[in-house]
Amino acid sequence: MFSDTIRRQFQASDDIRDAGLTTPDNIMRLDDILYGTDETWQIMDLYRPKDRKGEKLPVIVSIHGGGWVYGDKERYQFYCMDLALRGFAVINFTYRLAPEFQFPAPLEDTNLVMAWICAHAEEYGLDLAHIFAVGDSAGAHALGIYCNICTNPAYAEKFSFTVPDGLRIRAAAFNCGQYSIRPEREREKLTKELLSVYLPEKGTKEEMKLIDVPAYITGNFPPSFVMTANGDFLSEQAPLLTAALDRNAVRHAFHLYGDEKHVLGHVFHCDIRSEAAKICNDDECGFFQTFLSK
Repeated sequence: MFSDTIRRQFQASDDIRDAGLTTPDNIMRLDDILYGTDETWQIMDLYRPKDRKGEKLPVIVSIHGGGWVYGDKERYQFYCMDLALRGFAVINFTYRLAPEFQFPAPLEDTNLVMAWICAHAEEYGLDLAHIFAVGDSAGAHALGIYCNICTNPAYAEKFSFTVPDGLRIRAAAFNCGQYSIRPEREREKLTKELLSVYLPEKGTKEEMKLIDVPAYITGNFPPSFVMTANGDFLSEQAPLLTAALDRNAVRHAFHLYGDEKHVLGHVFHCDIRSEAAKICNDDECGFFQTFLSK
């Protein structure tokens, strides 16, 4: 019932945000591609700008948010197509959610998506030398864990799956994310309730340590774009991530969006009709583009 309530509330908000949006004229979309074996959960869309037909494009993989219990590719289609208009092939995928599935199901699904990209790059014009990733909220948390698995061999041993040979995430963007869970903080009560249905042992001390993103960052972690907003209820999380990036000398950029006259909320960047989202998404893709000639 708890998960159902969260899903209804989040979906109502997303429906309002995306009402009236349609596929841009310059976007070619390939929908409902099976990347695993589960035809309900393990499906994805691929978006490309039509005016780049025949070109091998850099790739952005998007891991959606939703508190580990909500979300799918339909909720992120317009945001992801907006990123594609900036010159990228964008992968927008649905992954298995709690309570139907528990940790590390989203990580396993992310890995399957990466394996699909590696296997089908030539067929779909994907540049394996320039794979980027974005995640917001719980999706940013999953992305942080996956980047640690890719770059920290000792941490990777804690998981049963293996990252595809040769996979390199050139840079990652972490948007309004959750990175560390601090049980003593009252404002993280909702997060702890969500994790109680996501984690198999309902959030033991050992599980909390395992999913703490900053704790496992090394100097090999991908260059990172980290952003939050002045009205984001997770705004205190971003400094926890950037501090770990600083300690390990990982290249990164931090952006705080909003000012006294413009209070921006959690995952504001998904509202692609807003000027603030345009600025943020331009900044983020601009960060990625600095790696294209290297």
